Order: sequence, then C-alpha cells, then structure tokens
Amino acid sequence: MNDWFLYNPNSPLLFSNSLFMGLFLAFYLVYICTCNFNRFRTVYVLLFSFFFYYKAGGMYFILLIVSAILNYFLSKSLYMEKKPEKRKVLITLLVAMNLGILAYYKYTNFIIGNINAVFNGDIPLQNIILPIGISFFLFQAISYAIDVYRKEIEPASNLLDFSFYLCFFPQLVAGPIVRAKEFLPQMYKKLNLTKEEMGKALFLIMIGLIKKSVISDYISLNFVDRVFGAPTSYTAIENLLAAYGYAIQIYCDFSGYSDMAIGLALLMGFKLPVNFLSPYKSKSVTEFWRRWHISLSSWLRDYLYISLGGNRKGKVRTYVNLFLTMLIGGLWHGAAWRFVVWGGLHGLALAIERILKQYIKIPQNIFTRIIGVILTFHFVTFAWIFFRAQDFSTAMELMRMVSQLDFKLEHWLSVITGYKNVLIVLLSGFIMHFLPSRFVQWLQKFFTDMPIVAKALVIGLVLWLVYATASSEIQPFIYFQF
Repeated sequence: MNDWFLYNPNSPLLFSNSLFMGLFLAFYLVYICTCNFNRFRTVYVLLFSFFFYYKAGGMYFILLIVSAILNYFLSKSLYMEKKPEKRKVLITLLVAMNLGILAYYKYTNFIIGNINAVFNGDIPLQNIILPIGISFFLFQAISYAIDVYRKEIEPASNLLDFSFYLCFFPQLVAGPIVRAKEFLPQMYKKLNLTKEEMGKALFLIMIGLIKKSVISDYISLNFVDRVFGAPTSYTAIENLLAAYGYAIQIYCDFSGYSDMAIGLALLMGFKLPVNFLSPYKSKSVTEFWRRWHISLSSWLRDYLYISLGGNRKGKVRTYVNLFLTMLIGGLWHGAAWRFVVWGGLHGLALAIERILKQYIKIPQNIFTRIIGVILTFHFVTFAWIFFRAQDFSTAMELMRMVSQLDFKLEHWLSVITGYKNVLIVLLSGFIMHFLPSRFVQWLQKFFTDMPIVAKALVIGLVLWLVYATASSEIQPFIYFQF
C-alpha cells in the first residue's frame, strides 16, 4: 500500500501506468460528486496535483508551491503598480526569478563544464537533480506575468485560483503550456460534460496510451536505444531505420502524453489547447512548427520572437530573430550543445524558407506537396539525430554509418526479417500519424455513439493491449526531462 502514496524514484507516477489509472479513478469518483462546489473543487484538485507531482518527482513539489506563491504575489503587485518604472522593475524581477530557478537546476553543470573546457579548469560539478517538468510550469508562470504586465489579463482572484492554474496536474509536467486567459475563465464554470465531450476524452486517452505504451516504448526499448547506443555495431540499414524509428518514437511519446493530458482535463471539464496536428504531414519547416508542440512554438513566438523585435525591424533582423528564437528554443530542450545545434538547424531552415519565399513561387498542387512533405520529414529526421544522440561523436557515427547505405535486396530482406515485429510497430505508428483527419474524427464519433457496454469492451481491449506489450523497464515520457 505504501507504493500508492510514497515517492519511488525507480517507479515515478506516469499517466500510462496502472497505479495512475487506479489513483485517477478514485480521485474522479469524488470529483464528479463535488465538482460543482467551486471552492472545494479548487482545493481538492490542487491537493491531488501536489500529490501527483510528489509521486512523479519527489520533494520538488515544495519548489512548485514556493514558485506559485512568489509568482502570484509579485504578479499581483505588478498589476496594482501604476508607475511605469516600477512596473518594469517588477516584470524584470519576475522573469529573472523564473529564469534564474530554471538556469540553476538546468544549466549550472552545463556552464561549469564549459568553463572547465575553455579554461582547463577543475571546478567540480554539482549534485543537482532536475525537477520533473520544471520548464513547463516556469514558462507558464512567465507567460502569466507578461500577460499581466501587458494588461492582457487581470490577475487570478486569489492564491488558490492561481495555484490551480499553475499546478493543474494533467498538463503540469509536460504541457501543453496553457495561457491564463484561456484557462482561468474555465475555473468558474460548473461541470457540464456532454456525451460528445466524454467520448472525445476517453478516445484521446486510449489513443494516447496506444501511442506511448504500445508504439513509442516498444520501438525505443527493442530497437532505437540499442542502435543509438552503439551505431557502429549495426549496419547502415539499421542505423537509417533507427533514425526513422526515433522520429516516430518521439512523436508518439510526446503527442501521446498530450492526448492523455487533454483527455483527462476534458473529463474534468477543462479544455486544453491542441498540441500536435500530424506534424510530419508538413510541407515546410515553417508548417512543421505550426503543427509540432504548438503550445511551445506559440509561446516562443509571443514571448521571445516578438520581444526580440519579430518582423518589425527589417528583413535581416527578422531572419536573425527567427534563428535566435530557435537557437534558444534548442537550449531550452536540454543543457548540451547538441540541442543548440538542433535548434540552430531549425532556425536556419526557417530563415532560409522566409528568404526563398520572397523570390521563388512554388505552384500549389499534390505533386509539390508530396515533395515538400518528403523533404521536410527527412530534414526533421536528420535534426532529430542530434536531439537523440548522447553526444556529437555518436551523432556523427550514426550519420557515417547511414552514408554507407547500399541497396542490395538481400541486405534489406535480412534486416526486415530480423526486425519484423519492430518494423510492424514502426509502420503502425506512421500509419496512425498519416491517417486522414476526417477518418480520425469519424472513428471518434463512432466510438462516442457506441453503447456503454461496447465502449467498455473497447477500453478493456486497449488496456489489455497496453498490458500485453508493456516492458518491465520504466519508460518515462521523453519531455519530462525538459
């Protein structure tokens, strides 16, 4: 029974494990009986959110509480302050405080390592453990403060309401990053869940479980991790397939989490923004970032790109701002130069596309779209190699192995035969991703219109599938580390 209530670093609480399902069911039974009492609901959900964060990340839930208190009172002071000079001081303090917390936990050892490398120093690395999902709730706090500073929103009515917004457990540790102006008004509405919303919520949770537990985890454990761990021990074909495998792994992992988060929130009567729109269907890198991790890309646009000047200071400055935004976005993903390279590649691609768009008019037809999708997917997959590899040498080894690719049929047949199950799962992931959106909507409606008994059978089948394919090894969501 202690496993239910005490934090276990070797088994953190995940949406995809049976412990969370049991805890959420118990939580939800009380929630639906009392959720129309707004104050009780706020306290109840907030306490469960702290418990969830404790079970997922240990005692760092105290940091979450402190962050909520500081951001609430400083943002309230910012809103009440009338003098422009003092308002600038307060917003600077708020942003610096949140970025300072993030920098300490995420970049201290990165900075020390680089100082040691440049100056041949021997400063010892610090024993700092990154709090789970710290970037997400701090970015959410920053967006709240900036919106208050810009007078786009009024502050939350009280500390409890702000804490509810900042700590809401479905999106607490891996997004979507929610704007206060979209979320706060929903807190004061009574729960009125329609049949369609209930069906959509359950459908999203099931799809998310399949993406994460059946596809992403299986590909990761049985193929991708092994090849990226030692590229030279595998053939060129295996290295190429590992790159493709990681592309679908990270998509299924992160979009699967987002689907579950949106579904769980919807069950509770809250609508979170869509975070993924079949990103590998994009015909350009620009379109890719309108479809991938939408809440982060829009955050970077509204609070970083625009703050740098956006496109208001001439063409050259626009290209520089695009590049810098993605470079910083890359560093946000991880304290390592390979993440900076990954962000820089995307920033460079965005700038080049903006330049070429002025001089080259590409005809819009099915042929050019297919070519665009293929080129964009392979650029994104190439950049993912730096994102996934443990260091630059591993990334270069993998690319060198892929460059030795041959097209001898017997070699391909040998790999296909040896990795039959992995390739079936990988192909299933791509098929899921490229399904027409209308077909997915039809599936959702079909599930929603099913009788309750049929729904229960489908949900039971999905849970059995997750259980049957589950590994004994814990596979945390990839974006928990950010």
